[in-house]
Amino acid sequence: MDKSLIKNYAIWARNKLMEDVAQRAYELGIVGDEIKKLEEVSQDYIRINGKKLKPFEINQRKSLETKIREKGFGQVVEEVAYTWFNRIIALRFMEVNGYLPTGVRVLSSTEPGKTEPDIITHAEYLDLDLNQEVVARLKDENDTEELFRYLLVKQCNELNKILPGLFEEIGDYTDILLPKNLLSEGSVIRRLVSDIPEEYFKEQVEIIGWLYQYYISEKKDEVFAGLRKNKKITKENIPAATQLFTPKWIVKYMVENSLGRLWLEGHPNEELKSKWKYYLDEAEQEPEVEERLKKIRAESKDIKPEDIKVLDPAMGSGHILVYAFDVLFDIYKSAGYSEREIPKLILENNLYGLDIDDRAGQLAYFAVMMKARSKNRRIFRENIDINLCSIQESNGIPEETITYFAGGEKFVSKLDLEEEIKDQDDLSDKDFEIQARYLIHVFHDAKEYGSILEVKKLDFNKIEKRLEEMQESHHDDAFEFRHKQILLEKLPPMIKQAKIMSGKYDVVVTNPPYMGRRNMNADLKKYVGSNYSDVKTDLFSVFIERNYEYAKEYGHLAFMSPFVWMFITTYEKLRKKIIESKAITSLIQLEYSGFDGATVPICTFTLRNSNTGETGEYIRLSDFRGAENQPIKTLEAIQNSDVDYRYTAPAFEFCKIPGSPIAYWASDKAKDIFYNNKKIGDIAQPKVGLQTGNNNRYLRIWTEVSFKNIGLGYGDSEQGAKSKLKWFPYNKGGEFRKWYGNNEFVVNWENDGAEIRNFSGAVIRNQKYYFKESITWSFVSSSKFGVRYSPKGFIFDVAGSSVFPRKEDIYYLTAFMCSKLAFEFLKMQNPTLNFQVGNIKNLPIVKTNDTKIRELIDKLAKQNISISKTDWDSFETSWDFKKHPILTHKGDAITVEQAFNNWAEFAEKQFYQLKANEEELNRIFIKIYGLEDELTPEVDEKDVTVSRADRERDIKSFISYAVGCMLGRYSPHVEGLVYAGGEWEDKWKTEDGRC
Repeated sequence: MDKSLIKNYAIWARNKLMEDVAQRAYELGIVGDEIKKLEEVSQDYIRINGKKLKPFEINQRKSLETKIREKGFGQVVEEVAYTWFNRIIALRFMEVNGYLPTGVRVLSSTEPGKTEPDIITHAEYLDLDLNQEVVARLKDENDTEELFRYLLVKQCNELNKILPGLFEEIGDYTDILLPKNLLSEGSVIRRLVSDIPEEYFKEQVEIIGWLYQYYISEKKDEVFAGLRKNKKITKENIPAATQLFTPKWIVKYMVENSLGRLWLEGHPNEELKSKWKYYLDEAEQEPEVEERLKKIRAESKDIKPEDIKVLDPAMGSGHILVYAFDVLFDIYKSAGYSEREIPKLILENNLYGLDIDDRAGQLAYFAVMMKARSKNRRIFRENIDINLCSIQESNGIPEETITYFAGGEKFVSKLDLEEEIKDQDDLSDKDFEIQARYLIHVFHDAKEYGSILEVKKLDFNKIEKRLEEMQESHHDDAFEFRHKQILLEKLPPMIKQAKIMSGKYDVVVTNPPYMGRRNMNADLKKYVGSNYSDVKTDLFSVFIERNYEYAKEYGHLAFMSPFVWMFITTYEKLRKKIIESKAITSLIQLEYSGFDGATVPICTFTLRNSNTGETGEYIRLSDFRGAENQPIKTLEAIQNSDVDYRYTAPAFEFCKIPGSPIAYWASDKAKDIFYNNKKIGDIAQPKVGLQTGNNNRYLRIWTEVSFKNIGLGYGDSEQGAKSKLKWFPYNKGGEFRKWYGNNEFVVNWENDGAEIRNFSGAVIRNQKYYFKESITWSFVSSSKFGVRYSPKGFIFDVAGSSVFPRKEDIYYLTAFMCSKLAFEFLKMQNPTLNFQVGNIKNLPIVKTNDTKIRELIDKLAKQNISISKTDWDSFETSWDFKKHPILTHKGDAITVEQAFNNWAEFAEKQFYQLKANEEELNRIFIKIYGLEDELTPEVDEKDVTVSRADRERDIKSFISYAVGCMLGRYSPHVEGLVYAGGEWEDKWKTEDGRC
């Protein structure tokens, strides 16, 4: 399947449909939110823009006016466009697979090369409640376009009988805004048929999800562009901003290891297990854990297929539910059910889904129904109301209507109601008024919160009975009629969603929405902060916590999410709750680029909703680049448990490492090293530094300012202030480099930082450490970790965080933190390549008591710092640059080439000396930590961070140096800078004052 074809079509189709729908609105006298008045020519004749409107069209236009006033023109156009898009792609899927009840294609023809749809050719013979006089007239007039529009609407209305969740009966403003020229070259329908190969639709309901994701992709881009301008995500835009189509292999992994595991625990079946290719066998367990699991398996034996309830609370276009249908079908078959009866049983008993997006809800409904149709050609006759819904709001229901339905006025105030039901999960024995009012109040702004809303249990029989009584009552005055009209429209979907949201499920599987707290609008942020304070950082973590409540005790949960929750401090409470009250049964950590659709690194994992203490299975794909390799390597690991990237680990062991990261690959010895030893934070002070709030204003590369105004080597803030200088060295991280260097920036700290202190956006942190000797590192790295010795005189920031040890420890710590061990220990805490102060603080430190070894470590560290400083100072980018290395190493050379060769020989010796020193330090620390069986001391040449000679680069820099000499910046006779701004020194002036 070439997804670029799908993407190109879907993006184009959205824009085309919105343009065409807006044009239809214009023809009806509606431009934006401006609505022209209808021109009444006579009692039976009304026109607009010179066009006569039929009575039913007048009603449709009035309905359109109401919607525009309620939602705004843009939102209405968006909704009508996606409604027709959904219907058109659904018709295409059904006609290609032969699922249309008429058996006649609507959008295309079975005859090769024929562009006119078969529905036009066979119009006279279709059972679509057609007015044959209209058909005959339009055919006589050769008005193919109008005939097609007529037949299309009739076909959609007919499909309403069998697929009401997608094909709502047309007769409102959606009909009147149906675009014109649907069969012309370049139309949405013609391009759908011509641009996307027919075989993509053949029994591949997955294409519905891809079309939907690409359809909303431009909208998603618009939302994220708004975020860059500090616009928060409104509830209307949450779906576009957060929905992501889950790769098929991850769907299979999640469903097979949750739903599949549930069934196999009580009904072992090797044939089923072998069919589910992504099923991970349970790890070997400790005896006491095995006993607990035996009891769970014994209880699972009593589960029948009809008993299993599977929920996806963020179902999107239904991809997960469709595969859950397949697995359930296998389960039913293995239990002896007939294939014909299974689809109906699955739809009625097993599958449940929620989403906030109406268009996604339509497509999920359609996808599941198409899957059922592929298994039973008579399923459309069953008239099944399946348990999927897009969450609806109660907004707009007047208080008097609520009172009419609930009876009484005791709890009119929302606060009174909340006080009455506080801390109660079950309201089913409460007065009817309380239950009725709660049902309506709980769904106010429900599209803002979706399935993270906590819905209490109600007596739904009572509520439905009241609704039936109200519907059957015929003694209405005008007010009662209006109340009933509102309630009969609004309440049924709310009752349905309340049933689902207050239920408990054996299996919960989802790819939750990802949205950081800073992008949430005020209402969502407040709700999440109040109800999910421990996991409020992102919507995905909120969903994980909410889904514990959806699942039964010992139930199975499966997620795909960003893998940051496994490591970073922000999600420590989430990790601890999982470790302490759940069981991680399996987890796959994808490589950074392992999922094309996500902008963040991903993992997928399964949990048991109870702390059984079981050992989980883990697959680490970090070394396998590219989305295409992830399923291949996963299957290899599943089929061969001896591969070196598959691990087993009990979750409670993760608590041995500070912050409880999910470091499943860490050996027992490594975890014990963390647990039994001091940390760097016990002997030194890792600190985050200055945040200027405006780096463009307060930072400069040192060559941008007068060198005479830069203060080098000051020992504290007081000395710096007394110097009256403006600019001071600033540690700001930079690219991966070890031992010494990246000294490029200066910060405006004139008068002890007075200007920055007075800037509202600045944050002054840990000032007492400014100007002190330290060890610094880059907060963000592309792949590696390394620290650099920083002499006194530097201020530091967040990206160049620093640790401040005692004088006697500075070289020992520098050596350890530049070693292979430190990086391995860091990755166990946080492999996200953001090296936070907390991670450094928690590095285990073992200080040898062997004085000779200690002296050797210090000696090697000093030598490495010296080599790296010499390298850094060999280039003009260093403020300690003295002379170009070709001149420094000129020796007896009489040509530039000879001098370059001398420099190259020196640089090569330095490079390999540093490499040898690093390997010796690795060897020493590996022995100190007792990790000889796990690590080797070798250092890759690419990880040695000093320069080797490069002919082209070095000759270019030599020419640059020569130009500098010509212009007076340097002199071949004087080391360092001669002139770097300001007044010339007297020694460079002639007697008449010229330079």
